This record gives sequence, structure tokens and C-alpha cells, in this order.
Amino acid sequence: MANFNKPLKVRENAMDRFWDRLIMVFLILCAAITVAPFLYVVAGSFATEKELTERAFFLFPHTISFNAYTYIARTGEIFRGLKNSLIITVIGTVTALFFTSTFAYPLSKYHFKGRVPILNLVIFTMVFGGGMIPTFIVVRSLGLYNHFAAIILLGCISPFNMVIMKSFFTGIPVDLEEAAFIDGCNDWSIYWRIYLPLSKPVLASIGLFCAVGLWNDYFGPMIYLSGAAKETVQIVLRRIVLLASGGDQINATMFDFDMLGTPPDKAVKMAATVVATVPILCVYPFIQKYFAKGVMVGAVKG
Repeated sequence: MANFNKPLKVRENAMDRFWDRLIMVFLILCAAITVAPFLYVVAGSFATEKELTERAFFLFPHTISFNAYTYIARTGEIFRGLKNSLIITVIGTVTALFFTSTFAYPLSKYHFKGRVPILNLVIFTMVFGGGMIPTFIVVRSLGLYNHFAAIILLGCISPFNMVIMKSFFTGIPVDLEEAAFIDGCNDWSIYWRIYLPLSKPVLASIGLFCAVGLWNDYFGPMIYLSGAAKETVQIVLRRIVLLASGGDQINATMFDFDMLGTPPDKAVKMAATVVATVPILCVYPFIQKYFAKGVMVGAVKG
């Protein structure tokens, strides 16, 4: 009797093995080309200025120096910037996921009246925007200027993310919703107990996009936030880099140059890149299992 549980082995010839190895080598080279520059930046942030000048590329510094990070953390402004960016990123991401999902949920229902006109208006905003000056006037008139809410609310709904989430909601079987209605659930219960638990892949993907966008946002905080107490990490790092390169002499008194010596120009730039990149990079491993499936939402039709 044949054993149907035994997996079938596909016999590969020499040519198939050759192409498999060639593709593997190509992918390893692509990964190395992608990762090597970042590893160089990390290594350079711990190197001395002399080594950065003499060596064009390296992955391990000869002499480990923390001068660049000491220079960045000297006044403590970087920690305040990290705290402000963390507040904006966490609250902004949760707010964006909530409003995007609640907006996409009714638009995914074919029986919802006005669904097509509203969806067309959403798509219209993907092509045409109000512009910087009208948006700034609206923010000032609403009393949101110099508040974190100006950054959070302006990005709480992305038309592109909303369309992706709507496509995911549309693919959920209608039978689940009908069974829930029979059991006495209303629309809010169905959204909260059925749709959201099934939407972890798309929520993880969109949440990562929103978090990265909020964390790396420089233009928004520069326009809508004022004062050192509200500065995000990107604003603080920009000023530190300018001070290290001698491009901002106005705020040079914020550092004690007698104790730190000459500002380490190249190392500070690399350390600033590491400080701005590593915190948001640490989020990815926690949502990796959902991200691969979430990015494929809407890729296959039919």
C-alpha cells in the first residue's frame, strides 16, 4: 500500500543545482550590499576622527571611541528629543490605526449607502492636497500649533493605508458577519471582536509604515512645533550635526568645547544616524511574522 503521508522528493539535475546556488549567491551579495553601508556607519560612529579620515571603509574600528555619543548626549537634549519622538510615534500610530480601520470598515460594505462617492473623495485626496500654507492656517485656527496633536492628527488617516485596509476587510468572508449578527452582535462588536483580530497582518504592516513615518518626520515638527521642549529627535540631531560641522555657531554655547575638544564631525554624523535609526529598527522583529503577509494585501486580484 502506498504511503500518501510520505513527502515526494523532487529529483534535481546538475543544472538545477547550479542555478539554485547561483541565485543564492546573488541574493547574499544583494543582502551584503544593503547591510554593509549601515554596518560601516555603526562602526564609524565608534571610530576616531583619524581612522575615519585614513580608512575609506571598515566594519571594525581599530580603536573604539565613544566621543561622538558623548558629544551627542552632552546636554541631554537628545534624550528629550527621543522622549518627544517616542510619544508622537506611539500615540500617532495607535491613533492612525484606529481611525484608518474605523474608516475602512464601513467602506468595505457593499450595502453602505454613499460608499462609492466617499471612496472617490478619498482617492481624490491621494492626488490633490490642500498645500502647506492652507494646512498651517487650519492648524493655527484650531489651536493645535505647538502641540503634538498637530503632528498626530495630520497623519491619523492616510488614504493609501485606508484603501489597503479596506481591501483586506473586503476579503473577510461575509458568513462570519452574518453569523455574528444572528448571535446578536452589532456593527461595533463585529468590528472589534471579528475584524480586528483577523486583521493583525495588515494592522502590523500599516502600523510599521505609520511608526517609521512619524519617527523620521522632520518637516512636520519643524513647521508646527516651536521651542526646545517640543523638539523631536530629528530636529535635535540636525542641530547637533550642524554644531559638529561648524555650520551653526549661534547655538555653539550649548556645548562645553573645553571639555569635549574639537567636535568630531564625521563620527557625530554617523552616531546621529545610528541614534535616529536603531530605535525604530528594533520594532521590526516583533511584527516580522505579520509583516510578510500584510504587505501582500491587495497584490492578487481575482
